[in-house]
Order: sequence, then structure tokens, then C-alpha cells
Amino acid sequence: MPPRPADVRFYFDEDVLGLAKVVGALRPEVTYPGDLGAVMFRRERPPCPIAAGAKDPQWIPIVAQQGWVIVTRDSNIQRRRAEVVAVRDNGARMVAIAGPDARGTWEQLEVLMVNWRRIVVWADEPGPFIYSVTRTGTPRQIDLG
Repeated sequence: MPPRPADVRFYFDEDVLGLAKVVGALRPEVTYPGDLGAVMFRRERPPCPIAAGAKDPQWIPIVAQQGWVIVTRDSNIQRRRAEVVAVRDNGARMVAIAGPDARGTWEQLEVLMVNWRRIVVWADEPGPFIYSVTRTGTPRQIDLG
């Protein structure tokens, strides 16, 4: 029996590529720049349309159009106005892994897992939005103004 198409729902930004590869090896609904696609659990994830090295203005509109939730690492997302504006103007949905506990892949995985159930719920919400998440804190919604 041929695999069915995977329902990709999450795009992991290149700044969390180590995390993306770990989670992408376990979950068919996850993609990331340079992902060649995969078959798992009788689901086939297609190659990612975002090339490695793509800049935010290039990939945010594509990811938003696909309806994927962006997972990135940025403790100062509210200060990166161009990225915030790109999220707002394209109706994107973003989760920013933040805090000093999110420096390496293992720590990022911990932050992701602590917040995974929330992120799955947010994947059903309309955009635009950016939530900042940490290992121990309450998620914070970033002002898109």
C-alpha cells in the first residue's frame, strides 16, 4: 500500500535546524529548510519548498501561504520589527523559543516539549500571531502593532 500524503503543519526555521532534524525524524507533519522529505507512519512528507539560506522576506510569505506554524528561536523577537511586520502582513503564525534555556538543540527540545500541546492548539488558530515560549514561563503573545 503506497503511503498517504503527510499533513505538514509546522515549519522549523533554519536557526533551529538541529531541533528541526530531530523532530522531523519523529513527526511527519514537520518540515524545515533543505528537508528532502520522508516517509514515516505510512505518511509521505514532500521535500520542503524553502531552500537553506533563504531570508525571512522570502520564506515567511511561503510558509504563511501553506498555513504552517513557524517554530523559530529568538529571545528578542519583539525588537526584530521587519520579521514582526512580515508575520503580520502575511498572516503568519509563529512560535519563538526564547530564554537562556534555549541555546542548544537539547535545551530547545525541552522548551518545545514543555509547550508542544499549546503549539498544537495554536496551529488551529488563525493568524497572524507570535507567541514567545520558554521552559518555565507562561507563553507571551508579542504585539504585532
